[in-house]
Amino acid sequence: MEPSTYPEPDVRLARLADAVSLPPAWPPTDEFLDDLTKRTGLRTHDLLLVADLPVPATAWLFDETAGASSSLLSRSLVLPPSGRQLLRTRARSMTAPADTLTPRQPRPYEQYPPGFGSLLLRMLALRNLNWSGAAKVMCLMSGVCKAASTIGAVGRGAKELDAEMLDGFAATLGIPVAVLGELTGVRPSAEPRELAPKVVDTASLIWEVRQLTWDQEGALTEYAEVLGGK
Repeated sequence: MEPSTYPEPDVRLARLADAVSLPPAWPPTDEFLDDLTKRTGLRTHDLLLVADLPVPATAWLFDETAGASSSLLSRSLVLPPSGRQLLRTRARSMTAPADTLTPRQPRPYEQYPPGFGSLLLRMLALRNLNWSGAAKVMCLMSGVCKAASTIGAVGRGAKELDAEMLDGFAATLGIPVAVLGELTGVRPSAEPRELAPKVVDTASLIWEVRQLTWDQEGALTEYAEVLGGK
């Protein structure tokens, strides 16, 4: 079981700041959050979750039939750096047609108790990843291959957030394991290593495609295939 003690928001942000040698600030200013995103690799919306601050409603608009697919990510991971940059640039240029995204409605089983497991699953939900999608992405990105139910159990606090799962979440989010370990208090499995550039770039791609439609993601996967053939 996840420890019953879950630090207050100011402590959680201070842990992240300490991980990247940034003086803590509470309440957090926009400048502080900007600095923290640059140094940790987390997104501003992730930090709002960490700080228990409101996340804009528009951040929860998705085509829930989409979400980063295994086909797209597997192609991204084998592209050279220039190809990954072109793919992310194309993703950023795409906008979902009007009225194709709807507010995400958490399922009854996604009602999580306070804890680091639930925090991480809400970060993945910001990326339009449900339990099943998160399990597939985590396996591709980190080699940590778990059942969707196991991912959900971490969110519910029924499964411990251990060193192996820490590796999986860090790769999926595209942030250093050491940073995530400092936040959660979970000791990494080994001497923390830098994430491979292809993992960092592909994690960024996951963020870029979060609010695309299923059709748009399919078109992006086709573009990735073209890039891979060059």
